[in-house]
Amino acid sequence: MSKVFVDLGITLDGFVAGTNRGPDNPLGDGGATIHEWLYPLRAFRRHLSLGDDGDTGPDNLLVEQLIGRIGANIMGKCMFDEGAANWPEQAPFHCPVFVLTKEKCAPWSRPGGTTFYFVNESLERVLARAREVAGDKDVRISGGRDVVVQYLNAGLVDELSLSLTPKLLGKGLRLFDGIDPDRVSLAITGASHSAVVTHLRYAVGKPVK
Repeated sequence: MSKVFVDLGITLDGFVAGTNRGPDNPLGDGGATIHEWLYPLRAFRRHLSLGDDGDTGPDNLLVEQLIGRIGANIMGKCMFDEGAANWPEQAPFHCPVFVLTKEKCAPWSRPGGTTFYFVNESLERVLARAREVAGDKDVRISGGRDVVVQYLNAGLVDELSLSLTPKLLGKGLRLFDGIDPDRVSLAITGASHSAVVTHLRYAVGKPVK
C-alpha cells in the first residue's frame, strides 16, 4: 500500500509560515526564506520548468526522490488560494491535488498534468480517493499547517519529513500548534544535512500506552 507522508520546510524556531499570509503575500512575511535552500536545486528548477541547470548533490537527490514518489496531494483551501494566485500556468504538482473546502467547485485542470479536485468529505474519504488515483505512488499531505495537524491527529500519516532551515521568524504559523501528543508519536528514521539545511525524517505512530 502507498505511504502517506508530510514533507515541510520549517524554521529553527518552529514556523512553517510568517504573519500576514494571503494570495498577495504567499507564506507570509519572511516565509519564503524557509525554502531558499530549494531554489537553486536542479530537481526543483526542472519540476517548475525553469530549465535544466542548477545545483546537484545530496539536497538535490533528496528533492528528486521526493518529487518521484508523489502520486497525489492533499491540501487546504487557504494553501490553494495562496498558491493559485502565484503558481505559473503549469502548476507545480503534475498529478491530482485534492483541496479540502466547503465551497462547491468543478475540477480545475492545468497544463502539465495537474488537476485540482475540490472536496468536502471526511479526511479518511479524501485520503481514500487520493490513494486510488496515486496507484503505487505515495500521497503527500501538502499543507497548510491546519490540514497537516488534522491528518497527524487522526493517525493517518505514516512519515513526517522536515527540512530545518537555520532561520528565525519569531512569529507566524507554528507547525505543531494544535497537535495532540496523546495521539501522535515520532521515531527517528534518518537525518542528514548540508551547509544550508538539515533534513529530519520520522516514522509516525500512536504512542504505546
